[in-house]
Amino acid sequence: MTHDPHQALIDELDALLDQERAVLTAGRLEALPGLLEAKETLIDQLNALNDMTPERLQPLRGKAQRNQALLDGALRGIRTVANRFSTLRKIRNTLETYDRTGRKSALLQQHDNKLEKRA
Repeated sequence: MTHDPHQALIDELDALLDQERAVLTAGRLEALPGLLEAKETLIDQLNALNDMTPERLQPLRGKAQRNQALLDGALRGIRTVANRFSTLRKIRNTLETYDRTGRKSALLQQHDNKLEKRA
């Protein structure tokens, strides 16, 4: 029985994709940059192989697509939170009212973070 060096790379990428999924589902986004670097290295090594057929990489495609969907979801969540924080900041700094004709007007609050001393 001969040992296939290409299969070792495939197995390593397969394990890395499983690890990436675990990190994404646990919400540990801070671990993603290190995984991305390792994934890029493995993909570059696989791309450098001349006799690698697409069929051998097919099982990894599903995992990569699954992880991409998880990444997209995480990014949507981060954007939603950022938008919500922006809205809350805007609400905190303005007061929107309507006049008797129905026109909206905004009153901006001026925050003076000065401490006033009185004798």
